[in-house]
Amino acid sequence: MTRLLLLVFLGFILVSNATFAQRSVNPDSARDYPNRPIRMILPNAPGSSNDVLGRIFATKLSEVIGQPVIVENQAGAAGLIGMEMAKTAPPDGYTIISTSPATMTILPNIRKKMNYDPLVDYQFISLYAVLPNMLVVNPSLPIQTVQDLIKYCNANPEKVYVASAGPGSQSHLASLLMQVNANFSSIHVPYKGGGASVLAVMTGEAQWTITPASSVLGHIRNGKLRAVAHSLSQRSPLMGDIPTVAETIPGFSYSGWNGIVMPKGVPNAIVEKFRNSMVKTLNMTEVKDVLGKQGAEIFTNTPEQFRSLVKAEFESTAKVVKVSNFTID
Repeated sequence: MTRLLLLVFLGFILVSNATFAQRSVNPDSARDYPNRPIRMILPNAPGSSNDVLGRIFATKLSEVIGQPVIVENQAGAAGLIGMEMAKTAPPDGYTIISTSPATMTILPNIRKKMNYDPLVDYQFISLYAVLPNMLVVNPSLPIQTVQDLIKYCNANPEKVYVASAGPGSQSHLASLLMQVNANFSSIHVPYKGGGASVLAVMTGEAQWTITPASSVLGHIRNGKLRAVAHSLSQRSPLMGDIPTVAETIPGFSYSGWNGIVMPKGVPNAIVEKFRNSMVKTLNMTEVKDVLGKQGAEIFTNTPEQFRSLVKAEFESTAKVVKVSNFTID
């Protein structure tokens, strides 16, 4: 009787494992993918650059794949909640996450307790946009170039203020990286969001900031801000004749980007099929035009290249955070 029960038990385990394996890695699962709506988690607040670009991309992606892409903002705890939701979602290709440096390289470096590892817990798919940060100053200042800014800060110690969207924000770390690499300093003034920090520079409450281009292009056009340089590695037609920060501070690169990841374990066939749909979407002229108006450049890469980019930026961000000695609970 004992032996019979043991055989029954073992048989149950084998059947259960076989059923699970078939459900998890069904060779036919990619054949009709996608056959229902896809959920896009945005671990950012409405109105953020990731939210704006993500919604533009989702709208056009739905046209290509023939299924709705339902956008869902999950911005709690600086994006931590959204990333945790994505981590535990079924690995079936029906949950995608629009990520950015905020949740992939910054938050994991400044938060003491993390429930996700950006390099381990997700399946990388591809970038879809690169958004340069723009170095801007109040137009009343005698600053036309990055070198002018450095000289101005050195000539006015303890009198120059750099605004950011908040402690640990991309604008905070980008400005800090500039100062560390070029050996100059400004007094950091954190604001509650990018809009407030940009307004501070416009009104003269602060002298400069480096922030996503999409948030300042309109103010540059109407003369309320002066563009000094941008953070791409080389000059771009989207930025006109504006030089790069790297032309003055060699090696500087701290641009924003947007990319898609999925929960770890999604079958390779689905990953490849989804990525092909991404590339087809981004090759649409109207998509390039709409994203271009937001100051974003279309950019795609392989899952391996995307992961390598995040790893490199994670390590460079760690160095900046160490210098600033900034962490959050």
